[in-house]
Amino acid sequence: MANTKSAEKRMRTSERRRLRNRGVKSGLRKLEKTFLAAVAGGKKDEAQKGYRELSSALDKAAKGGVIPKPTASRKKSRLAARLNGLK
Repeated sequence: MANTKSAEKRMRTSERRRLRNRGVKSGLRKLEKTFLAAVAGGKKDEAQKGYRELSSALDKAAKGGVIPKPTASRKKSRLAARLNGLK
């Protein structure tokens, strides 16, 4: 347990951030799953819509420090390559 007031406050803020980060990451996984399902099904319109939503969510997560910026950029690049592979 924390011994000082500042350590107690740090524990509280860390827990709040952990819960928020967990929710954001869960949302990212859901968006990625729906995008990949659309790509696998060959549904180009759905995949494009899904890519836009996922790209925006990745940028927001990186901006908020939930995931590193290079990770967001790498995922967007790989997902765009999959989207462009659709005919």
